[in-house]
Amino acid sequence: MKTKLQNNSGKILFVVVALFVIFLGYNLYIAPVEGFENKFVYLLKTYGYIILFAWSILEGEAGLVMAGLLSHTGDMNMYIAIFIAGLGGFTGDQIYFYIGRFNKSYVHKNFKGQRRKFALAHLLLVKYGWPIIFVQRYMYGMRTIIPISIGLTRYNAKMFAFINLISAWCWAAITIVPAWYFGEEILVVLKWVKEHWYYAAPLAVFFGGSIVYYFHAVTKKKEKNFEN
Repeated sequence: MKTKLQNNSGKILFVVVALFVIFLGYNLYIAPVEGFENKFVYLLKTYGYIILFAWSILEGEAGLVMAGLLSHTGDMNMYIAIFIAGLGGFTGDQIYFYIGRFNKSYVHKNFKGQRRKFALAHLLLVKYGWPIIFVQRYMYGMRTIIPISIGLTRYNAKMFAFINLISAWCWAAITIVPAWYFGEEILVVLKWVKEHWYYAAPLAVFFGGSIVYYFHAVTKKKEKNFEN
C-alpha cells in the first residue's frame, strides 16, 4: 500500500491541487457576503487553516504572509499557523521527493528541458550535503527540482524527511512571524495599494520582474559555472 502511494505521488499532488482549487471556487461562490474581496476574506477567516495547509504544499509565501496578518488580527493562532504551514511545506517536498524516487522514467521523460538544473542540484547535494535540503526553499527556480533530484539518488529517505520537516517549520516561522509582528504596517500599505492601485501596479510589476530576473540570472550563472 505504501509503495503504491509513493509510485503515484505525482498524481496525488495533482489531485490535491485540483481539490484545493475546486474547494476555493465553490466556497467563494456560496460565501454569504457580497463582493469578491469580502468573499475571499470570509473564506480565509472561516477555512484559514485548511487553505494554509493546501497553499503551503505549493510553498506559496503569499499564503503564509496572509496567515501572519490573520494572526495579527486575531483570526488565527500564530503558533498553530506555523505548525500547519510547516506540515504543508513538508508534505509538498515529500511528494516531490517520491516523484523522483519511484517515478524516474516519468522524470526523465517530462523534465528533459531541466537537465542542467538537475545536474546543478546533484552537484550542490554532493558539495554541500544535507544543508542544501534545508535551504532549497529559498532558491528560486530550484525549489521543485532539488527534492526530485535528491529522490533520484540513493539519499536516505528518513534523513531527508527529518531535515525537510525541520526546514519546513523554520520556513513557516521565518515568513509568518514578521508578517504577524509588522501586521499593522503591512495592513496600512495594503490599504494604500488598494486606494492607489494605478501607482502600485506598475511598481509591483517592476520590482517583481526585477527580483525574478535577478534570481533567474543567478541560476543561469550557476548552471554555466557547472558546465565549465
